[in-house]
Amino acid sequence: MRENVAWPMLRPMEDLQPSTPVNVDDGQTICLGVLDRLLAEGEQLGGWKLGLTSGRSRDAFGAGVRPFGFILASRVHASGAVVRRLPGLGVENELCWVLAEPLAGESVTAADARRAVASVAPAFELNQNRLPNDAAPGARVADNLSQWGLVVGALQPVAGIFDLDVLLEELTVTLLCDDELRERVPARGHIDDHFESLARLARELARFGRSLAPGEHVITGAYTRQRVERPATWRGEFGAILGDVEITFK
Repeated sequence: MRENVAWPMLRPMEDLQPSTPVNVDDGQTICLGVLDRLLAEGEQLGGWKLGLTSGRSRDAFGAGVRPFGFILASRVHASGAVVRRLPGLGVENELCWVLAEPLAGESVTAADARRAVASVAPAFELNQNRLPNDAAPGARVADNLSQWGLVVGALQPVAGIFDLDVLLEELTVTLLCDDELRERVPARGHIDDHFESLARLARELARFGRSLAPGEHVITGAYTRQRVERPATWRGEFGAILGDVEITFK
């Protein structure tokens, strides 16, 4: 696994600076160019993320703007993984959805997304702060929305979860670091509808000639968000049905 991929060094626009006034669509084009270059070098696509769907980050780039990023397969870890702590890393508790069917086109609906999903798992998104705080939105999108990796807990078939919508609405996510409480966040009012987010992602990808494929991992928004400042074990608790996810930084 290539832990130190430097996203800015791989951009097709070599002269792009964090303050360069590119818009969000320009940033998406650059980000996808980075992905294509990595795939040509032997990496594989593990999945996607939809950003700015929760908490204070909602609408940060404009009303209704929900940019996307990619996840490399080599950066997808199982719960319990031990990962080297890199500069600027952070953890976010998210739900990870795995597709059984493709989702493609600019007319995909939340109902289509619901039918396409096979399973769901508690997860950590690993982010890396690679840009200055005043970086322009387009530059942040070009930088893959700070994405570094993904940690996935036990997958639960969605067909076997009784009253999934109620579960998602009433969910409370707890984040602990070395068993010390860091955050506890109720889902109600905090995060966009997950199936609408999946559909939105499919529609956005279609604008750039891409689509969601079976087996891909998709994350749809953060419940918790913390910086990783020292070696430690982090655990996200999603309740009795969805379970927990854990990662250790050395």
